[in-house]
Amino acid sequence: MSLTMTIVMLIAGWLAVATAMLWGVLRISRRHHHPVQTMPVEKTEKHPVRHAAAH
Repeated sequence: MSLTMTIVMLIAGWLAVATAMLWGVLRISRRHHHPVQTMPVEKTEKHPVRHAAAH
């Protein structure tokens, strides 16, 4: 096997391993992600709607 082919195969193998690790981390993070619970917003007191022509 030539030196060029060895280097190309090393790079291809590294990319394959890096892609597999990234895919695994993203899969785990999606599966174990807990939704963030937001604080309940207090409702403000609503004033009754009055039209300008109402008496």
